[in-house]
Amino acid sequence: MILQKPRYEAIAPSFGNSFTYQRFDKSRLNKDNIWHYHPEIELVYVNGGSGKRQIGSNLSYYTNGTLILIGSNLPHCGFTDILTGNSNETVVQMKTDFLGNDFFNIPEMKKIQNLFEISKAGVVFYGETKAALGAKMEALEGQTNFERLLTILDVLNGLSTTEEFRILNAEGFSMAADVKDNDRINIVFNHVKTNFKEEITLHEIADLVSMTIPSFCRYFKKITNKTFTQFVNEYRLVHASKLLAEQPMSITEVCFECGFNNFSHFNKSFKAFTGESPSKYRKQLMQVLT
Repeated sequence: MILQKPRYEAIAPSFGNSFTYQRFDKSRLNKDNIWHYHPEIELVYVNGGSGKRQIGSNLSYYTNGTLILIGSNLPHCGFTDILTGNSNETVVQMKTDFLGNDFFNIPEMKKIQNLFEISKAGVVFYGETKAALGAKMEALEGQTNFERLLTILDVLNGLSTTEEFRILNAEGFSMAADVKDNDRINIVFNHVKTNFKEEITLHEIADLVSMTIPSFCRYFKKITNKTFTQFVNEYRLVHASKLLAEQPMSITEVCFECGFNNFSHFNKSFKAFTGESPSKYRKQLMQVLT
């Protein structure tokens, strides 16, 4: 098996711009789906569709699109692919000082400065905020560079004043501290992403990053604020929620397809994770989508 190499993504705005703007749709798919990180803050709006969010140590599943703010050096995967079913995706990337060293230190920018601070843990927005600010992000397509700058500031202001948000990693998950840690955690995450359907032992994963089992357990808990077993189970449960939404499989089939070998344990874990049993989760989702 070949592991996906961890990647630092270098982002350079085009000439004459202080930020990077990209728009993707069916004719131009976002192919940047590997596990990566970069110093730039990233604002993503996915219009419609459903898929996975993997941001830091948080794994979740979205339906009907998503609006996300990802802080500096917070590792994440891409959010769309050929199967997502979204209409389009808008991505804006900018450094925290993209308007100069002191711009966000002025009193009028205090709330946006606070927004940048909480974005280090990853933030997802929902409700009217997602709809209204997502539409403003889509409007960037037909604007001049100056108009885009004003719109981005308007969107950031809206994000900084709403209460319709959820922080994804309570303790944050920065990759800025240690290159060796970057490599280790990326190797672990990519191994789980590839092998979550099979049993992954602590001996196997610790050996993969050249650590003893006790050292690895302490390291992983410190980095992610979760045990390795918790993380693997959450990855499996996110995949289960995707299958329940998208595939005409029985719940028993979903259970074993996601790497659980005990149906009772799967049911109990799924309810603890989502608040609903797998059958009720699927039923409620079908009511929303129909």
